[in-house]
Amino acid sequence: MRQGRRDGFREFAAARSGQLYRSACLLASGDTHLAEDLVQETLGRMYLIWGRIARIDNPAAYAQTVLVRAFLTHQRRRSTGERPLRGAPRSGRGGGRRRSGAAADLLEALGRLPPKDRAVLVLRYGEDRSVEETAAAMNASSAAVRSQH
Repeated sequence: MRQGRRDGFREFAAARSGQLYRSACLLASGDTHLAEDLVQETLGRMYLIWGRIARIDNPAAYAQTVLVRAFLTHQRRRSTGERPLRGAPRSGRGGGRRRSGAAADLLEALGRLPPKDRAVLVLRYGEDRSVEETAAAMNASSAAVRSQH
């Protein structure tokens, strides 16, 4: 990759990583380790296609789509017996502190939802995407998105 493209990717990654991380935290119900993994995977995939980025109308929206699909793929692969421990301290960007109040309630409620329902809510209300944009990001029909929110 040429230096100019590399610099363009670095700027993109620096500008978008915060928003990607926030979305990933919502998708992962506050699991900061998983959120970091999802962001890393998303940026890795974006780096691989960065040479063709001129063909993508909205790279930021495309990155969000990659993030959601990475999350859904992770949820499909996850062992049915694997469950996060309740009450275990979480580290990462949150500095190991526990969340309380509305944020904790939101993350707990999101965690109880099936992955696709959670993705719909994060895209529709967290990212303020339309039904059609959400459907495209999830590779689903608009009717399926409407029935999940």
